[in-house]
Amino acid sequence: MEQYFGIKNITELFSKKNIGGEASINDLRDKDFSGISLSADEKRALHNYDNYRINLLNAQDDEAEFHKVYRQLQVVANLGDWKEFLKTDYESN
Repeated sequence: MEQYFGIKNITELFSKKNIGGEASINDLRDKDFSGISLSADEKRALHNYDNYRINLLNAQDDEAEFHKVYRQLQVVANLGDWKEFLKTDYESN
């Protein structure tokens, strides 16, 4: 792969590691899809987020509200700290 300014991949420009942010749910997904093993806590956070997301979206009765919540969840998955989803509030019953 060709490099520009020492960067192999455009996503390197925006990685949380490079901009100083905390890793997010989507960062964990990228890590998993890249073949990097996830810790038990990382797997649990992904599982909890997925259940939370499905339950929240399924609870919407209005299409406009569904899309609003969907967009909010995208922001959380991209920018929120994945450790938030280790809290018992997000555990499945």
